[in-house]
Amino acid sequence: MKISSVRSFLLSYPFREPLKLTFYGGERTILKRDAMIIRIDTDNGLTGYAPGPGSERAHSVIQNTIAPFLFGRKVADPDALRVQFFDGPGQNPDIAKVYCAVEVALYDLVAKAQGVPLSEVIGGRVRDRIRLYGSAGMYMPPERYAEEAAAVADLGFRAYKMRPGRGPDADLETVRLMRKAVGPDFDLMVDAHTWWRMGDRSYDFSTVEQLAKEMASYRVAWLEEPLPPDDHNAYRRLKELDLLPIASGEHEPNELRYLDLVLTGCVDYVQMDVCCQGGYAMARRLFSEIAHEGLRFAFHSWGTALEVLAAAHLGICWPELVVEWLEYPCYSSEIRAGMYPFPLADEMFTEPLEIDHGDLIVPRKPGLGVEVNESVIDRYPWIPGPWSFFRIDSPPETLAVTSDHSIKWEGKAAG
Repeated sequence: MKISSVRSFLLSYPFREPLKLTFYGGERTILKRDAMIIRIDTDNGLTGYAPGPGSERAHSVIQNTIAPFLFGRKVADPDALRVQFFDGPGQNPDIAKVYCAVEVALYDLVAKAQGVPLSEVIGGRVRDRIRLYGSAGMYMPPERYAEEAAAVADLGFRAYKMRPGRGPDADLETVRLMRKAVGPDFDLMVDAHTWWRMGDRSYDFSTVEQLAKEMASYRVAWLEEPLPPDDHNAYRRLKELDLLPIASGEHEPNELRYLDLVLTGCVDYVQMDVCCQGGYAMARRLFSEIAHEGLRFAFHSWGTALEVLAAAHLGICWPELVVEWLEYPCYSSEIRAGMYPFPLADEMFTEPLEIDHGDLIVPRKPGLGVEVNESVIDRYPWIPGPWSFFRIDSPPETLAVTSDHSIKWEGKAAG
């Protein structure tokens, strides 16, 4: 089985009107949501798929570097191919990350050739389901968060993650109202990444400490990225206070920084995005360290159903005591609660994923186990440019965000 083509397709879903969300130190504007489908074909008629970072940079790397490397090679051992690539162009860490996204399609091919689920060729599944948390909630009044938490619970999820940032008093009131709305047996996660993105109004350590102490009384499942993610010393200080579980990881730039996060007592939950932070290979290495340290892992997954499923196949190769959670973005529709519409996310597949009592049931058909709906490629053409902007009030600046979630800021916006 030889590779006959490697292609990547950039996709965009534009909002009818820009979504403007006010937070404590400025305003966020969301124009669209982006995605990528990676497709690898072989000479025996099989096709493998993978999610990729929805960025022109990643697309260029795939077309100009990864595709020429893979063309004509036999697909038998993706691990061996990775070693060869890393000895060459993969010595560049940014190129290596993109390769690890493409690699999911190689595993999909190998699993299809063997007639087994993808999970069986990346470790072997030890379970058939993985627990999801419904992820939504962006910069709303406290009562709106409470309403959305209840709506996500009504969808069958057993957990809800939101993003605060309306000021310390409003953030605490939000948690109080959410707990009241969903009752005592529903998990609530607070993704506080905005707290360090507010310029001069960013929360200092003492404010974060006080909020963590007060939020703990409402049994928050974890407090995510309450501090700048590269300040591991501050995370250790906060964790040593033992106020509530702490989570971080989606902005770690490389494996060494992940190991520092894991081995020096910074967090209770380690997070990683398979799509853009190192793929299956790095995640498997980290899982061993996470298990050894008695920590838990939770997938970051902020894009499409293809990203969710690719992560799930890896997650079920480990027991729930190690890999506990998988993020499931809740996008709104005419019949479903959520943060905003992104129909492309679910339309990636011809049939919806199976969710039972808040757990994703991972398919047992060969490969990823689903049929990818390639009609989305024509229906959602790529729109160049960042998908989101943060306007910071003080000091005044505007910062752009691309689909690569492992980058804290893409950079200042032009003009």
